[in-house]
Amino acid sequence: MELQFNNLDNLFWIWAVLAAAILLLIAARLRQRSLQKFAGNRFARRLTETTSDSRRRLRPILIIATLLLIVAGLIDPRWGVRYQELQRRGIDVFFVLDTSRSMLAEDVKPDRLDRAKQYIEDVLETLGGDRVGLVTVAGDPSVTVPLTLDYSAMRLALDETGISSGRRGGSLIGDGIREATDAFADELEDHKAIIVLSDGDDMDSYPIEAAAAAAKRGIRVYTVGIGNAMDGARIPVMSDGQKTWLTYQGEQVWSKLQPELLQDIATAGNGLYIPAGTSNADLADIYDETIAPGVGRDLGIAQVERHIPRYRWFILPAIILLLTDSFMGQRRKRRMAPIRAASSNAVMGVAA
Repeated sequence: MELQFNNLDNLFWIWAVLAAAILLLIAARLRQRSLQKFAGNRFARRLTETTSDSRRRLRPILIIATLLLIVAGLIDPRWGVRYQELQRRGIDVFFVLDTSRSMLAEDVKPDRLDRAKQYIEDVLETLGGDRVGLVTVAGDPSVTVPLTLDYSAMRLALDETGISSGRRGGSLIGDGIREATDAFADELEDHKAIIVLSDGDDMDSYPIEAAAAAAKRGIRVYTVGIGNAMDGARIPVMSDGQKTWLTYQGEQVWSKLQPELLQDIATAGNGLYIPAGTSNADLADIYDETIAPGVGRDLGIAQVERHIPRYRWFILPAIILLLTDSFMGQRRKRRMAPIRAASSNAVMGVAA
């Protein structure tokens, strides 16, 4: 059984679970010390004789177990496979991925680059025999993955893709489009598409002209805008192990999504602009329902293998544990027999 995790970035939440465990332990010890200081050992036992020690110790365990299960669900574990029949469309698609420093902005969580990579991963899950390639662009563009049917190689390349250095954080989107246009393997002027994933922060690379030139060769250009167009975000950088912010000519750089440019690129490329913004757009459905029918051809039916998401197996037990903790009190159950005996003795005493 092959086990895979689609969102390992969320594993960093394990540190929050560890911090919660430490805080609960400290709180328990402080409570015990305060009680003893206030009442002493003898009276402390009398004050807490109506509470259940086992239930009090169980509550932190339930909380930590709940948090661990939530983290396990967040990393999106998948095992087992199911097979699905998809229409083969015979499309050749190049993803042009912006890897400039502006893609580190965190107005999209965890950041713009990781969200763009996740969008590509989602599209790979819907493909049925379409060839894909990857062009990364910041300064000089590079064909990271030539056109291929090996989606595993594409995923591996995405995992290894990081930020490239640039002068200010901008990208050369036009050069990336031209690189992808020239990288198509055959001369057939149809059934080809370029999907640009970027915040639109371009460094005067003439991307509109590049998209128009691609359209003349029958290649449609689609753009996906990622980021906040109103407020934008600063660009984090690491300096001596400390997180700081990118500066240019003594001022902090704020990067905003440039929707107008990306819209113009898509229009010139006979494609479509997808305003993902800071939301979690379903690019897989957009590809399957809009992009593929526009540029595809019918090549019959293909059977693809899908790994089955299992996050529900962790989230549902987490909810059950959370409800158990909410309804579980800390008082001991009253023993009815001693109470009845005491009441009987009291009645007899009154009668006497």
